[in-house]
Amino acid sequence: MDGAPGRDGSDAQADRGRVLSRVVVLGSTGQLGSDLVEAFAREDVRGLAHQDLEIGDAEAVRQVLGRLRPDVVVNTAAFHDVPRCETEPGRAFALNATAPWNLARTCRDLGARLVHVSTDYVFDGTKRAPYVETDRPNPLNVYAVSKLAGEYAVLNAGGDHQVVRSSGLYGVRPCRAKGGNFIDAMFKAARERDEVRVVDDEILTPTFTADLAAQIRVLALEGSPGLYHATSQGSCSWYEFAQVIFELGKLRTPLHPTTVKEFASPVRRPFYSVLENAALQAVRLDRMRDWRDALADYMGRRPITPECTR
Repeated sequence: MDGAPGRDGSDAQADRGRVLSRVVVLGSTGQLGSDLVEAFAREDVRGLAHQDLEIGDAEAVRQVLGRLRPDVVVNTAAFHDVPRCETEPGRAFALNATAPWNLARTCRDLGARLVHVSTDYVFDGTKRAPYVETDRPNPLNVYAVSKLAGEYAVLNAGGDHQVVRSSGLYGVRPCRAKGGNFIDAMFKAARERDEVRVVDDEILTPTFTADLAAQIRVLALEGSPGLYHATSQGSCSWYEFAQVIFELGKLRTPLHPTTVKEFASPVRRPFYSVLENAALQAVRLDRMRDWRDALADYMGRRPITPECTR
């Protein structure tokens, strides 16, 4: 995809020392948005939730950002409900493609950098090796197609913009669209079921939103425009992820592997969606930890109550 940063790091080096006076985070009450507000605490950061600004309203976006005059806008807002995207494709493209296009042009006109968050789902998983930024996307569902369209829109809007793909996000605060994260689901399942079964044939990289938020701040300050992958280091299946959750959470309910075929789903998803932070590594800006270290940190921050175990 066009828009990847220079591999020799010269563009990023030229941008080092960027001074930010005001940062706007869109989707600021979500699990990533909340951590972004904290990550940019040294700047004049303004968090805008869904009720503060509807990103699908282009005129409202122009008016609000025109009044705030940000140096950087980080967009985490999107239509994330993957099954609903299949039945509401118009809404998916309006919020995941058209809205980022309008947002990117508004930021361009204001002289602001847009950092737009995207997804590992733009790939089909057939590579079976970590995807780098130059690999060709092949999305399998409406959500993924709409997010890829949003990437192209942002990178071709003519501004000083960045797109950041990530994978398997979890954070201390709940996702507005999905409620709890996968770890919450494991605790709930362990509390309510006699046994827990988790798929062992979908491979990803779980990523702690606090780490991703800190990485985005570094990228916004020091990176050149373009496309970046930003996930924790390493990879695992959902079952392997669950095993570590059960170990760290001291969950005693039996945990067993299963396959995707045992879970009926109307939506096609990639069986393998591991991302390599190649562009970040090329410009020496990769700050992401191993996924196990990040998970242990998260578990230390997550309150563990007696009813979570059995």
